[in-house]
Amino acid sequence: MAKVSFQEDLCKGCGLCVYACPKKILVLDKERLNSKGYHPASCTDLSQCVGCAFCATQCPDSVITVER
Repeated sequence: MAKVSFQEDLCKGCGLCVYACPKKILVLDKERLNSKGYHPASCTDLSQCVGCAFCATQCPDSVITVER
């Protein structure tokens, strides 16, 4: 099973990863703010992640890590 993780304090909530995910399991967490005041990206269902790393490729700040 693949694992996706985010450096949430560095995420600026641009949403590019959300649109890139083919499984549509990434969201911007509207209930939390990081230290910079942005809504960080998070994964809603890690068991559905296929490890494609499209999200990490699209992230302009390289805050996403995908492990297979």
